[in-house]
Amino acid sequence: MEAVLARMRALDERLPAQDGVAVFNRVYLTVTEALRRRVRDGDFPVPRRAQTLTVRFAERYLAAVEADRAPACWRPLLQYRRHPGVHPLQHALAGINAHIGHDLALAVVSTCRHLGCEPAALEADFDRVGDVLVCLEERIREDLMPGPDLLEVADPLTHLLGSWSLDRARSGAWAAARLLWTLRGAPELAEEFRESLDAGVGLVGRCLLTPTNLRPRTAARAFAT
Repeated sequence: MEAVLARMRALDERLPAQDGVAVFNRVYLTVTEALRRRVRDGDFPVPRRAQTLTVRFAERYLAAVEADRAPACWRPLLQYRRHPGVHPLQHALAGINAHIGHDLALAVVSTCRHLGCEPAALEADFDRVGDVLVCLEERIREDLMPGPDLLEVADPLTHLLGSWSLDRARSGAWAAARLLWTLRGAPELAEEFRESLDAGVGLVGRCLLTPTNLRPRTAARAFAT
């Protein structure tokens, strides 16, 4: 786990603070540090299993942001990372959407293959990881959400962010992981499903990153550039 934490810290030092990927990276670094503490404190019944899932989960995010061509679910965040009309909270939730909606299912399957177990054996670890993510999502909204005056003006932002749920994304990830595991004997079908999942999560991410705090002419100029 130390290796993925070191890579996240390196990204944090390298990226400008307002970069959308940097916003998500700070959030995810906090998540991973919290998970490491919980593993060390014995909150997981089988530490090796929890650590393997956490590391393989984090590696998918790091591979995506370092790739020449990222998966479709990560492209909206990478494309809108410096857009002046996108609020930092949108960047953070778009990253969580991509990571939970797509990466988590693949990380579960990868962990099962590595450890030689069924997804059911990871369900308790999956739920505990999800509990940490839910707590941190609440803190993210508190830390990054605009104040009451801004919310009254930027009502579209409130509506947009209220339409996404981490609980629903987590449930969908578990269902996707079980289906991918069932399809492991049919690689073509598994890949077709994975591509569909990737594209669908990417579409949600693009909606989450809809610019909300620009006047129409300013927004048009931003897109033109």
